[in-house]
Amino acid sequence: MSVILGADAHGNHLKEIVKTYLEELGHTIVDTTDLEKDFVDNTLAVVAEVNKSDDNLGIVFDAFGAGPFMVATKVKGMVAAEVSDERSAYMTRGHNNSRIITVGAELVGETLAKNIAREFLAADYDGGRHQIRVDMLNKMC
Repeated sequence: MSVILGADAHGNHLKEIVKTYLEELGHTIVDTTDLEKDFVDNTLAVVAEVNKSDDNLGIVFDAFGAGPFMVATKVKGMVAAEVSDERSAYMTRGHNNSRIITVGAELVGETLAKNIAREFLAADYDGGRHQIRVDMLNKMC
């Protein structure tokens, strides 16, 4: 599994902190960030890399997390969630099979961002009764 990270200029500082933390934990990181581009292009770059392998997961950082969330969910088959707490990060992976989370750097501090990333990556998709909802999400767009 690779962890795909991306950010615009507003989220890059927090992304770098989380990137260092995840590397210290031993995760393989692919950073698609292009600071010359806005959140739309940076999110699409993360989505493209995540889609290269079923095991890949992604995290996108911008100012508030809403923009990248909207972009990622426009891509057919991509389930994404905007999160600002550890429990939501863990549960969206477990119950919704989210492959991307988005984080707002102006809403989430450094320690919380590290915890969010850790919990998202620690969770496994539960499947079972949740698959009906995931199938419905994957048919959209």
